[in-house]
Amino acid sequence: MTIRYVSAGCTVTGKVRKHNEDAILVRDEVGLWVVADGLGGHSAGDYASNLIVERLGALPRSGSAFDFIEAIKDTLGQINADLLQAAATRGVDLIGSTVVVLVSSADCMLCGWVGDSRAYCFEDGHLRQITRDHVHGGEDDSTHFGAQQAGTGMLTRAVGAEEHLFVDWVVADNRPGMTFVLCSDGINKEMSDAELGEQCRRLAQPHDLVASLFDLALSRAGRDNISAVVVRLQE
Repeated sequence: MTIRYVSAGCTVTGKVRKHNEDAILVRDEVGLWVVADGLGGHSAGDYASNLIVERLGALPRSGSAFDFIEAIKDTLGQINADLLQAAATRGVDLIGSTVVVLVSSADCMLCGWVGDSRAYCFEDGHLRQITRDHVHGGEDDSTHFGAQQAGTGMLTRAVGAEEHLFVDWVVADNRPGMTFVLCSDGINKEMSDAELGEQCRRLAQPHDLVASLFDLALSRAGRDNISAVVVRLQE
C-alpha cells in the first residue's frame, strides 16, 4: 500500500501584529512540512523563521528516512549556531524561532519540535496533540523566552536561544484517513482543542480545513500571527 498526501498551508499577519514573523513550508514531493514562529518581542523573528524554512526547503531527500531526519537535525543545529552568531554581530539579546516539523516515512510519520508550535493528529473523530509545549508557567497572549513576566508563560526552548539545540521527536502512525495539523500559537490562542477537533470532524479536505481555521481565528481577536499546515493521508 502506498500512502499519498494531500496538504494545504497558510500564514497571515493577524489583526494586531504589524509584521508576520511566521513561516511555513509544504514539500509533498519529499514528505516534509514545517511551521516556524519567529519570537515576537525580540529582534528579527521573521529572519529566524524564514531562515528555517529556506534551509529546510533546500534540503535534498536521499537515502532512508533516518538519514533525512539526521539531515534535518543537522540543519536545525547549524541554523541555531548561525542565529546565535547573528545576534552577537547585531548586538541584540536573541534572534530565534520555534518550529514544528512533520516527516513521512514508509512505516510512520515523525514529528520534531522546538518551543510551542504544535502538531495534532486527527483520526476516527478524535483529535490529540502529539507535541508537548516547551513552556513553563501559564500561556496567555504572549510567551517569552528567558525571565518569566507576570501573566505570561516562559518559553524554555527555541532555535537560536541557547548554544546546544535539543529537538524532541515523536513517532505516529500513517494510516489512510489520518490528518495532521501543524500550527503556530496564533491558532491555539484563538480556539480550544475542542473547537479545532470539531473543525477537523466537519472538514476532511486540507484546503477547506485551513480556510475554516483561518476564518475562525480572524473572526476573533487575531492577536498573533496565524499559521497552519494540514496534511491528510490517503490511500
